[in-house]
Amino acid sequence: MAAPSVPTRREAIGILQEGRAGIHELLDRLPRTAMTTPGLGGGTWSPKDLIGHLASWEEHALDALASWARDQRAPIDDLWFSLSTTKINDQAVRRKASWSLAKVQHESERTHQDLLEAIRTMSDARWGSPATSRGRKPLGARLGAILVGTGPFGHDAAHLQSLWAFVDQHGAH
Repeated sequence: MAAPSVPTRREAIGILQEGRAGIHELLDRLPRTAMTTPGLGGGTWSPKDLIGHLASWEEHALDALASWARDQRAPIDDLWFSLSTTKINDQAVRRKASWSLAKVQHESERTHQDLLEAIRTMSDARWGSPATSRGRKPLGARLGAILVGTGPFGHDAAHLQSLWAFVDQHGAH
């Protein structure tokens, strides 16, 4: 099976923006009290937790970009080597659990915009080059793998179905 092609920077930005727009559209249908109600995806997360979770992976992507700019291994690579993705997710949700909804939303939006700007201002040559001097995969492919979901950069989109079901149950009718 052939590896999926690497989206261009413009395509990656589009995927990220479209996924986030879908998340926002659904979140806007929830009453404020439902934003901290657990049960998303049949589990213990609330929509607030989901917002923090999505931001955490974009933080991992930004940290990776900063590390790769110094020709160093991305911190997420070390986490993946020592922890399961579930444990990484659980740690991130716990870290932000005491934050207010407003803080989670603000930090999520700031992180999302920082990521879009980092991709927007990157050269096509850098996007298509290995992330580090020791790497083989293009930076765009590595970044897309950090934000994978329904495909490269499709992390937000991967959560739309469970959020849709939550909104159907808890949203304003």
